[in-house]
Amino acid sequence: MWRYLVGGLAALALAAAGMLVFNRNARSVAALPLAPVGQGQATGAAAPLPDTVPEASDRTREQKRFDRYDKDRDGKVTREEYLAARRKAFAKLDVNHDGLLAFDEWAVKAEGKFAAADGDKSGAMTPVEFARTAVKRKPPRVRRDCPPAAKDDAPANAEES
Repeated sequence: MWRYLVGGLAALALAAAGMLVFNRNARSVAALPLAPVGQGQATGAAAPLPDTVPEASDRTREQKRFDRYDKDRDGKVTREEYLAARRKAFAKLDVNHDGLLAFDEWAVKAEGKFAAADGDKSGAMTPVEFARTAVKRKPPRVRRDCPPAAKDDAPANAEES
């Protein structure tokens, strides 16, 4: 009988140890220090808070989008209103203003990128020049909820001895 009792206690001890191991990196919200009063305000001048909170608009996202297209505010989006943004984009690309979009006008950004990368102006890119055309990626976002890195005491101890 005592074997069952010891086995049960050992199983409970293993379960508790497993909980500790798997939860050791979990952070408690209560462990974070509270911010002092007034720290969240703008630096320098302490602006007083408004007496009333502004109310949110009842308009939906789609209603706001509709209003951006409906330039004459008649409650209808005509074909001309709908295509106005595309006409502006087309006009930017049509540099000679002939109403036709040639391939070179359409590909002006790529042409400029090629000319900038072709350093020796040979009309062809070497592998090194081609590597300059790669899309510049943004660095990964830094997680703000991670604790700051611990400072290494090794250099300070080395100087003391």
